[in-house]
Amino acid sequence: MSQIELITIVVDDYDDAIAFFVDLLSFELVEDSPSLTNDGRRKRWVVVRPPSAVSGILLAEADGVVQRAAVGAQVAERVGFFLRVDNFRATFDRLKAANVEFTSPPRLEPYGEVAVFRDLAGNKWDLLGPIP
Repeated sequence: MSQIELITIVVDDYDDAIAFFVDLLSFELVEDSPSLTNDGRRKRWVVVRPPSAVSGILLAEADGVVQRAAVGAQVAERVGFFLRVDNFRATFDRLKAANVEFTSPPRLEPYGEVAVFRDLAGNKWDLLGPIP
C-alpha cells in the first residue's frame, strides 16, 4: 500500500517554523539534520508531524526569489492544510491566546467544528474538531 510520507511547506526560517509547529501546534520534531541543496549548498532537513501521525511536514526554508514568493501562498489563499484535534475548544483557546490569527470564528459543520487559522507563513489551515 502507498501512503503520503511528507508534504512540504516553504517557510522563511527553520527555527521560527519549528517553534510554531512544535511549541504552538504540539507537533513532534521528527528530524532536524544538516543537508545539502542539489547544487551543494548547506540546508537543513526538518520534519515535524502530529503525535502518532504517519505523514509529516518537511519545513523547507525558502531559497531564492521564486521560493520566497511562495511563502504563505502555496495554495493561493485557499485552505490547504487540515488539522483534526480531539479537543477543539481547548486547542482553539490555546492558539488564540498565543496570538495565532484566526480568519473565521468557530462554526459547526457536518464534518466537525471548524475554524480557519493562518500558520506563521500565512498559509490557511482548518482547525477541525470531532465529528458530532
